[in-house]
Order: sequence, then structure tokens, then C-alpha cells
Amino acid sequence: MGILDMLTSVMAARAASELDQTVIPVVLSEVLGSDRQGGLSAIVARLEQAGLGDQVKSWIGTGQNPPVSAQQLQEVLGNDLVRQLAVRFGIPVDQLSTVLAQVLPAAVDRASPEGTLPVTA
Repeated sequence: MGILDMLTSVMAARAASELDQTVIPVVLSEVLGSDRQGGLSAIVARLEQAGLGDQVKSWIGTGQNPPVSAQQLQEVLGNDLVRQLAVRFGIPVDQLSTVLAQVLPAAVDRASPEGTLPVTA
């Protein structure tokens, strides 16, 4: 691993820990739109429809949380949305995708401690 790769990895890890509480709610809001409901279950449904059902089910379950790649998330969310979010947070697009890939499995896992997502009204 080169020094640039190491720095990118360190920056992504740092950004993940700093943005975890900020990024996920904004992504949900942007993905779902301000007038739509569904919360985390809606983004989970989008991921399942994109063929990531096995990963998502493991995040909701009580076992390991297999990763999702930054590229997979970018494809599910769409390049335009990822670019908009990157601009909003002032970070490069690839770093935002990496942060999302790192924090989303844990966010879904935390939101489903009993193995089910909370029901939204």
C-alpha cells in the first residue's frame, strides 16, 4: 500500500467517524425527498432492489455485517446525489462514497438491534 493509499484510508476512517451521525440522516432525507416517508427501511428497500439483499439482511440480523462497496452505493444512490452530498460536506465524491460504505452497515445494524427495522408512521 502506497502512502497516498494509506492517507486516503486514514482520511476515510476519520471522516466516517466524524460524519456518521451527520451523513446518514442527510442521505436518507435526500434519497427519500422531504415529502416522502419510510426512513431507513426505504433505503434498505432500494439496496435490496439493487441486488444487495444478502448484505442488507445481515446488517439487520444479529450476525456479522458484510461490507458494501463504495461503487455499489454510488450506483444505488446515483452519481448526481452522491456529487451533491459531497459538495454539501466539502469532501471528494470518492471519499463520500467510501464513508457511506463504511457507516451504512453499522447504521442499519444499530437501527435494528432486535433484528428488525423500526416501523415508521
